[in-house]
Amino acid sequence: MDTIAVVLKQPQQVELSRLSLTAPTDDDIVVDVAWSGVSTGTERLLWSGRMPQFPGMGYPLVPGYESVGEVVEAGSATDLKPGQMVFVPGAKCFGEVRGLFGASASRLVVPAKRVVPLDSKLGERGILIALAATAYHAIAARGATPPDCIVGHGVLGRLLARISIALGNPPPVVWEKNPIRSGGAEGYAVVDPASDERRDYRSIYDVSGDPKLLDTLISRIAATGEIVLAGFYSEPLSFSFPPAFMREARIRVAAEWQPPDIGATKALIESGKLSLDGLITHHQEAASAPDAYRIAFEDPACLKMVLNWRPS
Repeated sequence: MDTIAVVLKQPQQVELSRLSLTAPTDDDIVVDVAWSGVSTGTERLLWSGRMPQFPGMGYPLVPGYESVGEVVEAGSATDLKPGQMVFVPGAKCFGEVRGLFGASASRLVVPAKRVVPLDSKLGERGILIALAATAYHAIAARGATPPDCIVGHGVLGRLLARISIALGNPPPVVWEKNPIRSGGAEGYAVVDPASDERRDYRSIYDVSGDPKLLDTLISRIAATGEIVLAGFYSEPLSFSFPPAFMREARIRVAAEWQPPDIGATKALIESGKLSLDGLITHHQEAASAPDAYRIAFEDPACLKMVLNWRPS
């Protein structure tokens, strides 16, 4: 059994390759992928060659952790059945080719316990489950203060705002410098930070990935305020100590989602409190993956690129 996969041969070299798949075990399922998303965070770093050392890092590799498809084979030890739509957050089934995170392929072999069953009505929007759960994880952490301010109006920033409101919190302010991305707000304000004079935010969630922004953010929080680093940073972060000392600032790192976050996020979607509409802006057939990756990383109008694997 084999697959057609996106392969990063080296930085900025994306190809489609036919790869042999690891034989499934009784605990595995085989998924025919319908759609996969392109991450403008971690995948951009892999594509550009700026990804810090990370477990499994190395080229060539199959990227991707946002795939949705249909179960076509299910091992005897699994509870899934052929025809079930599932979200796949990654796979390691490509032999000598690394899977980091390994979901951007036409067919995948993956342990059943790793996938998330989805309602087929979600369709391609199901690829957003991982980002939505990541946003939920940041807000729902023990002792967390919901965001008063969010830095960045990409997909993750929008999901943070939508989820915070869905959980009953007051609408946050979202900072965005690029006017191309300032539209699309649902129940909250998007402003240029240069026009915002507030210096009393209880919590600021940064999803910009800008490692040089900490001093600016610390200057905008109230005493004992919190900075939440919810993006992914390719360079060391630093800050001036005296302003942070005077404010008794707290800095928290939000990690990736955990299984309970997926369950809570699905519940918000199924209840109608959280919408995933309007977040996917660009589509390409998987055969055009090299162009799709370039557009996803270079076109500021592209919030989320989706590869369509069904023609392949």
